[in-house]
Amino acid sequence: MTELSALTARQLLAGYEKGEFSPVDATRAALDRIEAVEPLVNAFVRVDADEAMAQAEASAERWRRKEPTGLVDGVPVSVKDVFLMRGGPTLRGSKTAQRQGSWDVDAPVVARLRENGAVFLGKTTTPEFGWKGVTDSPLSGVTRNPYDLSRTSGGSSGGSAAAVALGAVPLSVGTDGGGSVRIPASFCGIFALKPTYGRVPLFPSSPFGTLAHAGPMTRDAADAALLLDAMSGPDWRDWSQLAPAESASAALEGGVKGLRVAYSPSLGGQVAVRPDVAAAVRAAVGKLAESGAYVEEADPDWTEPMEAFHTLWFSGAARLVQHFGKEQRDLLDPGLREIAARGARHSALDYLAAVDVRTDLGRRMGRFHTTYDLLVTPTLPITAFEAGVEVPEGSGHRRWTGWTPFTYPFNMTQQPAATVPCGTDADGLPIGVQLVAARHRDDLVLRAAHALYGTGITSITPAPVPA
Repeated sequence: MTELSALTARQLLAGYEKGEFSPVDATRAALDRIEAVEPLVNAFVRVDADEAMAQAEASAERWRRKEPTGLVDGVPVSVKDVFLMRGGPTLRGSKTAQRQGSWDVDAPVVARLRENGAVFLGKTTTPEFGWKGVTDSPLSGVTRNPYDLSRTSGGSSGGSAAAVALGAVPLSVGTDGGGSVRIPASFCGIFALKPTYGRVPLFPSSPFGTLAHAGPMTRDAADAALLLDAMSGPDWRDWSQLAPAESASAALEGGVKGLRVAYSPSLGGQVAVRPDVAAAVRAAVGKLAESGAYVEEADPDWTEPMEAFHTLWFSGAARLVQHFGKEQRDLLDPGLREIAARGARHSALDYLAAVDVRTDLGRRMGRFHTTYDLLVTPTLPITAFEAGVEVPEGSGHRRWTGWTPFTYPFNMTQQPAATVPCGTDADGLPIGVQLVAARHRDDLVLRAAHALYGTGITSITPAPVPA
């Protein structure tokens, strides 16, 4: 029943309720799909088929009794290998990680999904400690793009993006510290949401501090809302978690009629965007206008905050490896080792100056959203480039932030931001459009994204198995 791997989570749940198929069927189909695609793309670091089938059988019994236990009961899920999950080690893409231990703690998102009946298929790949915008690591190698195996899946949640894109799972959970759910989702042609910071609890906290969010990665906005509702329940271990919000799924309907949308094609000329990307994003903006949104070109009132972001990000990397000895440091990704060394040279005053830039950026965006409900930009100015490198060859960029100017600023401001697939380039590689709203207005992002899916601008069909 491998065709079940083409269904969304909501379609699976509807099928379970009608008795058309069971969680056992869906899990078996997902495992078959993983077996077919995993050797090609390298999306998973661990798959536990026996445990997944045991969870599926327990779910099937609940559905037979008509007593499903939660929002995603019986739905196959994968989790990025930076989240703790009891029963096996969390290695974070690093040879420095210790495999020994009891591994009997779930991260908050895993605990909430377990309570909601999810079937855990396994852990997905990440660059070492999620430090960059592509997915390759000394531990697990290179994760490739489902649409072209010579290209990157993006990162740092690249394994999750590839898994969803290929139909290995309908739902996956990633992290986003500078674009890390949105970058790979854009490159792999799926949906991803970085919620308002604190909407989804985190434990342990990220070494990159309050830049890092946990977010759903799915094939459409409706599934993302479902997953967000399932994984954002309260957890005392995260003191910064926000008060419970209204249901994300309930926010989907209503469309975009009357919403005030600012379209910024290049952040006021600060970003060079490839023509095919610009055209696809412009077409998506046109769909919003046709659906009743008031759209005008307008740019946020800020200049490139890369230096401040680097101070925050590199300082987090330095803190991460602070207690590593020489042998451990020698095992690190050379790029991570380099930025950690730079971060260690920052003073407390340097860090606080970057916090000042961040605060000002947040204030400017707060003012911007008193005029506009949504900001729309390209998710990325480019499509997927060659796998195994941090920056495109010949780009002149030194670090991954050079080609992600639309994503990381909104980690600094903690705003909700999503990417919606909106077309392909001449090589058939996916393009994403980014939707951003004011803090706490995740509902507007999901509403607009759901409306875009309703226009038929994109498909939710899984990518074909690469040749």
